[in-house]
Amino acid sequence: MATAFSSDGEAVLQRELGPATAVPRGDLEGFYEMSRAAAFVRGGGFRKVSGAEGGAGPRAAGRPSLVPHPLSSQVALQFPDELLADAAAVAARMEAATGAEMYVLGDTTYGSCCVDEVAAEHVGAEAVLHYGPACLSPCRKLPVLHIFGQQPLDIRRCAEAFRELYPNRQGHVVVLSDVVYAHAMGELEQQLCPEYPNIVFSKVVCGDPPGPAPPGEERHFGRQFLVKAPGGLQDCAMFYVGTEGLALTNFMLTWNRCSFSSFDPITGCGRHENLNVNRALMRRLYLVERARDAHVVGILVGTLGVAGYLAVLQHLRELLRRAGKRSYTLAVGKPNPAKLANFLEVDIFVLVACAQNSLLDSSDFYRPVVTPYELELACNPAREWTGNYLTDFRDLLPGACAHVELPPTIPAAEAVPDISLITGEMRATHLCDPLASQLAPSTTLACRDQTRALAEISPAASFLDSRSWRGLEQQLGQTPISKAVQGRRGIAIAYEDEVREQP
Repeated sequence: MATAFSSDGEAVLQRELGPATAVPRGDLEGFYEMSRAAAFVRGGGFRKVSGAEGGAGPRAAGRPSLVPHPLSSQVALQFPDELLADAAAVAARMEAATGAEMYVLGDTTYGSCCVDEVAAEHVGAEAVLHYGPACLSPCRKLPVLHIFGQQPLDIRRCAEAFRELYPNRQGHVVVLSDVVYAHAMGELEQQLCPEYPNIVFSKVVCGDPPGPAPPGEERHFGRQFLVKAPGGLQDCAMFYVGTEGLALTNFMLTWNRCSFSSFDPITGCGRHENLNVNRALMRRLYLVERARDAHVVGILVGTLGVAGYLAVLQHLRELLRRAGKRSYTLAVGKPNPAKLANFLEVDIFVLVACAQNSLLDSSDFYRPVVTPYELELACNPAREWTGNYLTDFRDLLPGACAHVELPPTIPAAEAVPDISLITGEMRATHLCDPLASQLAPSTTLACRDQTRALAEISPAASFLDSRSWRGLEQQLGQTPISKAVQGRRGIAIAYEDEVREQP
């Protein structure tokens, strides 16, 4: 689960992009659904109003020298690494079909499953075509068309695997699928529905459906389905079509009371999923205890495109302030152990990311990383563990289905202390008074420069200044310019030009 955010980048540096790593796409038109994409661009008016720039060819986004033409419309094409080999060909065909300028986004700030609105705004894009697997999180600003890529699926073998896994024809089963196989679910439904009257196929929906969900309907992670079981969703089994990965893990933790089976289209094998969900939940609840013990919390910004991320940042800051904990907001791109190890003062991190990338395996990190829901369990006494796990941070916001108000302030004399299950030390559980917890404005003044101008110093800045290492210093204009020279050769314990002492 850590590959999306904590990779050290070695795999990316060694991977070769080309036909060997790409899926079979002799028909670019069918795989990338160019007719539907072109209709989306033309229907939204995302095309040039002047024909003078025709045939300019696809651009690469993110370069400061590229200035969008004032009389043209730009559309951003976002590809994951495994599909970049086709980016130029797809962009050229889309420009020819629509007349709009196409900019290829090849380096996403965070996970490639999210729409990178920040990179799209750098080129003034008016819309985004997102290719490949997606978390289907709603975006904030730009209109988005998701094109998953129609991966092949052996319908007959998948149906056979389903019959082997579910011999009871009257059982209640919900069929989920990876988005790249959603195109084949209609044909699979035609084969299985006559035999299984209680089977339900989920539908992939992009964005939030309008209005509240009707009774019995579930809407999660861009999937929508109606529950027919008398006892609700917990009486249903889940059948997942797709390979093992973050999406399946997210489903299993969220619906942890349901039994899961899966069919891997690559191997053609079906199996009962034996992931120990209870053990995974125990690990996550252990992190909740770590969050309760923490005094300093780092809020990691793991997305800038999912709707509501600013609201949840403010919600977490207020939650931590009421709990008497200090918080810092950090934007570090894709977190990895080396980056987060620079913040030694932080006791625990909370990652604000899309639902698919929230469950970061932080076992290799110097400090653990929790989800917003786990931080709520730790800091909001009114929220109790019910067995249901939430990975979508939007469910925690005011007005959402899982929002829980903070309880009234408890005086310190009436607070009931509890014992940490990790350290064995006593800790208070009362919430601070929202007014009393606000720090008074700092009156510490220091001489800022030789003109005797006064500047206010914050405690955080003073502490940073006292550290022996405060980050990289550019020292612009202080370093002499020199030509590149041959560096040392060999390994650190024995460079070739080193003189080694004789024993």
